[in-house]
Amino acid sequence: MRGEVYVLSSPAGGGKTTLSNLLLKEIPNLKKIVTCTTRKPRPGEKNGIDYIFLTKEQFEEKIKKGEFLEYAVVHGNYYGTPKDQVFSQIDNGNDVLLVIDVQGMRQIKSNMDNVITIFMIPPSIDELVNRMRRRGDSDQEIQRRLQTAMKEFPAWKEYDYIVINDILLEAKEAVKHIILSNRYKTSRFDLNKILDSRLRELMKDG
Repeated sequence: MRGEVYVLSSPAGGGKTTLSNLLLKEIPNLKKIVTCTTRKPRPGEKNGIDYIFLTKEQFEEKIKKGEFLEYAVVHGNYYGTPKDQVFSQIDNGNDVLLVIDVQGMRQIKSNMDNVITIFMIPPSIDELVNRMRRRGDSDQEIQRRLQTAMKEFPAWKEYDYIVINDILLEAKEAVKHIILSNRYKTSRFDLNKILDSRLRELMKDG
């Protein structure tokens, strides 16, 4: 059975990166696609693990070749999801977690069927600003990201699920339940799991 594609979005500082890392550790066969970007690495970020860091010229060459499932310019930098990584994982039966913004979500939904989308919000605007400060964003960066966030919040109705990230572990459990429950859909059931041959044959005939 093919895997599912999950999109997790939240405003900058909303905690999506931290939460996604927890999910990847706890959910078997859930894979994160490493996105490409032209922004400079933050302290501690590693090329090929956190992002694939490209020059503007390299990124635009990939656009011309149609190598992205989605891409966007965010705060003056390109971000994009490599198409080959996504299809390779879902064709192998793995679920894929895409941590992308609202623009990216819209492109993904227009390019793929059966995408499951999750929008994560902070408990308040003040807390969002505090989180950006704690991670070291400058006042100028915070204002720019806050303006973007104000435009993104109204898009929550376009998503399948919404989760408030007040307490990180509770938000993680909520998203985890969404992903695991989808694995019990009849469309994903593998009849080979049924050991009894008579029952398996009956199920095949149904």
